[in-house]
Amino acid sequence: MSEKEELIAIVGSANVFDAPELLEAYSRDESFVRQMKPQYVARPQNAEQVQEIVKWANRTVTPLIPVSSGPPHFRGDTIPSLGGVVVDLSRMKRIIRIDRRNRVAMVEPGISFAELQPELEKEGLRLPMPLCPRSSKSVMGSCLEREPTTIPKYQWDISDPLLCTEVVFGTGDMFRTGSAAGPGTLEEQWASGQAQKNPLGPSQSDLFRIIQGSQGTMGIVTWASVKCELLPSIQKLFFVPAQSVEQLIDLTYRILRLRLGDELLLLNSFNLAALLREDADQIAALREVLPPWILIFCIAGYERLPQERIEYQEKDIMDVAQQFGVKPVSAISGVSGGEVLEVLSKPSAEPYWKLRFKGGCHDIFFLSTLDRTPEFIGDMHRMAEERGHPTTEIGVYIQPVMQGCACHFEFNLTCNPNSPKEMEKVGTLFTDASETFVNMGGFFSRPYGPWADMAYGRCADTVIVLRKVKEIFDPNGVMNPGKLCF
Repeated sequence: MSEKEELIAIVGSANVFDAPELLEAYSRDESFVRQMKPQYVARPQNAEQVQEIVKWANRTVTPLIPVSSGPPHFRGDTIPSLGGVVVDLSRMKRIIRIDRRNRVAMVEPGISFAELQPELEKEGLRLPMPLCPRSSKSVMGSCLEREPTTIPKYQWDISDPLLCTEVVFGTGDMFRTGSAAGPGTLEEQWASGQAQKNPLGPSQSDLFRIIQGSQGTMGIVTWASVKCELLPSIQKLFFVPAQSVEQLIDLTYRILRLRLGDELLLLNSFNLAALLREDADQIAALREVLPPWILIFCIAGYERLPQERIEYQEKDIMDVAQQFGVKPVSAISGVSGGEVLEVLSKPSAEPYWKLRFKGGCHDIFFLSTLDRTPEFIGDMHRMAEERGHPTTEIGVYIQPVMQGCACHFEFNLTCNPNSPKEMEKVGTLFTDASETFVNMGGFFSRPYGPWADMAYGRCADTVIVLRKVKEIFDPNGVMNPGKLCF
């Protein structure tokens, strides 16, 4: 049989595609990564079919590129580097289990935030989300890529909220990590009261850390359990406006140390306007009247004494804010806390908020510490001015992670994708700024596209170790070759 016929034998003729227009769609995304068409797109429906595809890839030495989220894609990790077969996991759409008692959900890769959150709400739960993810974003894909969530208080480890996984490694072997490894089947574990909540194991291994952040270069995850939190019964959102970001740093540190509130993030006026408005004119108009910087935090009450919880937290935060000479308010420039809370609590409406201003956006993001915020922002604005990119069209998103131990910095460079001149200008700024931030000590923990060479070029011993690990779990190099340092 031909390669195509073998794939059809695994997933069925209706789930193998080679139409030129479809392959073209998978060959590119919103990033600056070089385009490359796959040979085929295969859409498996279950873990057994995924395993058979990986075994087939080893026999034929065919690259596999796993994809779980729907378009648009932004980072280049789903573009084939060497051709091969895109394994589109969007048909795997089961919510396998929701466990209210243990606050755990188990989902397949095709489940998006828009599909999971309503089901969790029925059980009085919610999953901490990234900042307004696109409606097509896979829950599992987001957790595997360590996207920061807007509630740093609940993040005890950089891997949260990811817990246990079932993975088909590049060898074709199916494996379960954490407490899901056994003994017994999942059903037997559930019957005995287990909930696949401990990500560590089996034994003394932390194999889920090899999978997380690997951009599909080690294997394909077929389900994952994720850590949920209680759904608030009352929420109240506050803004702390400021003329400079320096005014907000010490207050943010204090709130985080006291573990007050739930959602907590910092935005510049451009990003807040982009989240709240639908087109370029509306965004520009709102940006002009908003304060340059806004700290957003939300306090919540749950099942027991919710109003009392709200009241004491509000009083404590007001007292803390007074010490730093700022005042939290429930509305700014005609924008109410309820309006922003509604936006933060669900995926982005269409069009995706990062694309509303000009139709294109390129993100630079990395980890550092909150106290270095003015440094990074100052250099970003300096480089933008030198290259002729308006600083008023750069979004800034600052997200404390792991209860404030570190901080996710994100610069959103908006552009018109139909303007070659503008794209060239943004491309140069993207590359130069990324290199500058690496040299400044920014930690690119998720090295997509050109960031891989910047990150791994500075750490040869890590490259040696990772390649040895790759040889163990993917000896034939079929899993997403060309990504990271492989």
